[in-house]
Amino acid sequence: MHKKITLRLIPALIAVTFSGGAFAAAFQLTGQSASGVGIANAGAAAAAEDTSTLYYNPAGMTYLPEGHNISFATTLLDRSTHFTNEGTVGYAAGAFPVGDNGGNGGGLNAVPALYYSYSLAPQWRLGLAINPTFADETEYDKNFVGRYSGLKTKIRVINVNPSVAYKVNDALSLAVGINFAKANVEFQQAVPRFGQSDGLGTLEGDATGWGYNLGLMYQVSKDTRVGLSYRSKIKFDLEGSQTVPVLGVDRAITAELTTPDTASLAIHHQLNPKWAVLADYTWTGWSSLQRLEPMTTTGARAVAPLRYNFKDTYRVGLGTTYQLNDQWMLRLGVAFDKGAVPDDASRTMTVPDQDRTWLAIGAKWKITPKASLDIGYAHLFVKDAKTARNVYSDVNETQLRQTVRGKFETSADMLSLQLNYAF
Repeated sequence: MHKKITLRLIPALIAVTFSGGAFAAAFQLTGQSASGVGIANAGAAAAAEDTSTLYYNPAGMTYLPEGHNISFATTLLDRSTHFTNEGTVGYAAGAFPVGDNGGNGGGLNAVPALYYSYSLAPQWRLGLAINPTFADETEYDKNFVGRYSGLKTKIRVINVNPSVAYKVNDALSLAVGINFAKANVEFQQAVPRFGQSDGLGTLEGDATGWGYNLGLMYQVSKDTRVGLSYRSKIKFDLEGSQTVPVLGVDRAITAELTTPDTASLAIHHQLNPKWAVLADYTWTGWSSLQRLEPMTTTGARAVAPLRYNFKDTYRVGLGTTYQLNDQWMLRLGVAFDKGAVPDDASRTMTVPDQDRTWLAIGAKWKITPKASLDIGYAHLFVKDAKTARNVYSDVNETQLRQTVRGKFETSADMLSLQLNYAF
């Protein structure tokens, strides 16, 4: 039985390689710029306000001053995730204690981002974005009721994205970019042992993947522009090791993970010299990730697939900016982000995804004609998320050992600073 339990560990370990708490649907990371955070990312694909447009829509580079433009942003994400047990029984028909609610699974983390753009000619721009697109740290107390599904995860996925933009005419700009992403992961999970304290299973691994992104900006009139952006899927062929010292397990495993593609349609409209409004609709193809299927190095199935059953999601945002004077611009934004988990049975311990609503405020301070500082703050209200997750001990999912039942209560605060400089 211990061997079967060990095998069952593997899909959960792989599953949290990119886990929830990143605060877009499922496990996509937000907080890529202070100018974006301060307006709840509303209309970001049409904003073209600073060099962070490289992430949202690289065609916006053609709206930046000629020469060099650089932006450096750091976002502090303070996430609170609390679980309340609602009827979970002990693992293996009560052979192991139920445990407690696990404390706060969230914490405080920093999200850095760097953006650079250079004008080759009046119509041509080159750009480079370096930023984490998926990242998370989740850790529950060791006696967490859901410890056999997930206890701790640490993920870093860094994306390096060179882009080129071309201004076709006064109205139309186009852009294309290449994405190279590198993932590093660590995950720990409890292993039940009859008559003894739990063991600990650990997964450490990495992978790289390639994708592309496209951007279009169209100036409908002097006061109105529309932005359209697209990011492709990225496939990661994960390679790593799984170790469970108390059971003498140390072996290599592989799995395929494909992050979803996204498309955003946005508008920026200047009402008058003081006020502007921005809005967007963004779609994410999460249905491309239905399950994760770990394999041994011989190509055989290691365990039954871990089923996520994600559905496609969307977010809508609405924001406004107000030019107070020559030095200060103020921002305000709201957004609704639809969760990707379709039902309670599909919701895991490490991806307790649910619908969320943004309320955001921000400002830009023009320090000198070439330098500016952005600050943005957002609070995210997340709908309570129920789970009824089955835990099995066999490959064919015939031996049900536990159903984790409960409720996740999650919220987050984001504080972002960004320095912009043109030269």
